Amino acid sequence: MQNKVRKLQAVLLTLALLSVFPRSADAAMQITDTVGASGKFLVTGMPVSGPTSAIVKLVFGNLTSGTNLELCAGSTADFSSGTCALSLSSSGGPGFNFLTIVDLAQLNGKVLFVKRAVGTAASKFSLTVE
Repeated sequence: MQNKVRKLQAVLLTLALLSVFPRSADAAMQITDTVGASGKFLVTGMPVSGPTSAIVKLVFGNLTSGTNLELCAGSTADFSSGTCALSLSSSGGPGFNFLTIVDLAQLNGKVLFVKRAVGTAASKFSLTVE
């Protein structure tokens, strides 16, 4: 649990840095973790907030064969029900990373989470926020 709190703090710090320096690509945060038995993994523990004119680059990849993952943004109720209100990226097999460029205004008020779309095995993923 403490590990997840540290990761959340790091993501929030990255998003805060992006809001202070919206034109700088020097700040990046990489998260590598596992979607377990529940089929979903909460990336941000509280809704995202930031300026309305910043661009965020997300690189998302699945590191586990036989499964597909989806990077989602939505309400906490969407996370609880496993509903992907806004699909930011979906995964291919291991070795494929997908770039998503999104205006931070689209993420304001939403939590980010990863959900397993195909398969049942625990699925390792990587997410880089820049």
